[in-house]
Amino acid sequence: MFDIITDSACDLPREEIVRLDVTVVPFYVSTDGQTYLKEGEEMPVRDFYQFMVDQPAVLPKTSLPSLEDFEKVFRPRAAAGRPVLCLCFTGKMSGGVGSARNARQLVLEDYPDAVIEVVDTAAATVSEGATVENAAAMRDAGCTLADTLTWLEGTRPTNQIFFTVGNLDYLIKGGRIGKVTGRAANLLNVKPMIHFAEGEIFSGGMARGRQKSMEKAIEQLLGYLAERNADPDDYRIIVGYGYDVEEGRRFWMQLRAALRARYPDSSCEVGLLQIGATIAVHTGPYPLGVGVMRRWKPRS
Repeated sequence: MFDIITDSACDLPREEIVRLDVTVVPFYVSTDGQTYLKEGEEMPVRDFYQFMVDQPAVLPKTSLPSLEDFEKVFRPRAAAGRPVLCLCFTGKMSGGVGSARNARQLVLEDYPDAVIEVVDTAAATVSEGATVENAAAMRDAGCTLADTLTWLEGTRPTNQIFFTVGNLDYLIKGGRIGKVTGRAANLLNVKPMIHFAEGEIFSGGMARGRQKSMEKAIEQLLGYLAERNADPDDYRIIVGYGYDVEEGRRFWMQLRAALRARYPDSSCEVGLLQIGATIAVHTGPYPLGVGVMRRWKPRS
């Protein structure tokens, strides 16, 4: 058996974290650029979204977990001789995985025989959550840490997200899209489609209006499955939403209906979770999309 550590960018709800027996190292959130609070602990995600909605002119910030934050969870496990698998938010968007690796080295100086594996998942929010769920399923089935690492590495390219945002304001503020292009798109009510794969964000096209962007995200997921001639039962599929809980649930229902229509013999389950601050600072309060990853299953 091994222990699983992750960071709060996985966005799994507290009850799921407890059920999976996973330890979360939080990112930090700031609404004033000076005081940083632990995401999900000292500042609930719902409060963070409410601030974004109430103060649209202010750009909140996040800060990565420190070396000391990871050391605090690694060290007692090393002392107890418990192997650790640490699954981190994509290193292409954050230095959190670097903090974890530095903490590992520090702990190994005192416990040279400790087993601490730090993994850049190349994932975020719903896709990182799927990675954690797969790792927990393998651990609970008795898989070794080495086998779990091999499987996660081999299936990492299957881990993708198709999503949209409410408008382009936060992408403009963050310098991820030009001001002229972004403002023109906002005036025309054009919604950007964003594709997240291998730890990076790519353009997924455009859609006219919110409903069309939701439909396009569903089309992109169905296309992903069709390209692989895949059975959706073999994949973890998770809807992520931002501030608007009802919209998230409505999108979740639309996606489930589309999957059932395309795959009538499938019993595929679709998860639903709220996207956290680590992604929301870049997308604004209305991100909405679907993540997908190959599902680990025990051999029959």
